Amino acid sequence: MRRTLLATGLALLLAGTGCAAGERTPPSSTGTPNASRQDADQAERTLASLRKVDDLPLYEMTYVGDYDPMAGISGSPEASPFGCSLFAALGDRSRPLFARNFDWDPNPALVLRTDPPDAYASVSLVDISYLGVGDDPAGDRRLLNAPLLPFDGMNERGLAVGLAADDGATARPVPGRPTVGSVRILRLVLDEAATVDEAIGVFERYNLDFDGGPPLHYLLADATGASAVVEFVDGAMRAEKGRGTWQALTNVPAVGVADRDLRRDHRYGLLAEALDQAGGAVDAPSALRLLNSVRQAHTRWSVVYGLTTGEVRLVTAGGAGERAYRLPMG
Repeated sequence: MRRTLLATGLALLLAGTGCAAGERTPPSSTGTPNASRQDADQAERTLASLRKVDDLPLYEMTYVGDYDPMAGISGSPEASPFGCSLFAALGDRSRPLFARNFDWDPNPALVLRTDPPDAYASVSLVDISYLGVGDDPAGDRRLLNAPLLPFDGMNERGLAVGLAADDGATARPVPGRPTVGSVRILRLVLDEAATVDEAIGVFERYNLDFDGGPPLHYLLADATGASAVVEFVDGAMRAEKGRGTWQALTNVPAVGVADRDLRRDHRYGLLAEALDQAGGAVDAPSALRLLNSVRQAHTRWSVVYGLTTGEVRLVTAGGAGERAYRLPMG
């Protein structure tokens, strides 16, 4: 962790995390945790923190100890689109928000808390089917790879990131840069970046591999009210920073595209109209209502991250109502 957490720490609803070093967890018949850099006690505490909280199914887990964000894992998103809607509402600079719908297959999901010793603490949402884990994951050590596949999240510095499909994106490798997966990059951003500018710098240090899944683009926002869209256009990475009180992203290219053309996309148009009317200043309940207005039949979760407060509001298709979390902010 890059700061010392209070005793209540990153646990949110569960017990606090520890940071002891030691022997790596051995593999088991229920999966090999390639990413784990935990000792046996940390691994068992992590798995023991798992609990089911709704019928999506949605689980919660606190990751105790360290992991290798560059470890290889088996399983990756298949080449099908994530149909998502995201926005950063920045009109109230004292309480900026990041919000997103994740529209995808009916897979189990996980609210994951991490606090590695040399990176920022964060809370993120993971589609655990890509770990090879099913609807009943209790005791499956492949959950110890969960930090590697966040689909959206926020860290203790108020930096948030989410992804969406962009069918036209192409990423051409830059010689000399290491290559990471198109979902894995979110973990590196959450671990290493405190601001949008730093997050863009993380993207610039890696080549992205779209071969194992759909081409993607990304929305970033931070506690200062900055935001940016990161896309891959004609093979090259491009970042377009927000210039107003909000920035939104759906499944159409956004970088260099005129606002009037973006609004032809139905979901983007609805978000733009509502955020214009609000001057980009919305609270968490209003943000969830706005996400509901662009909800699709296959929306799996809707989440709002408070970039200065650390508050997280989550609604899933599991039908259990709204869940609330808090990430202690640095």
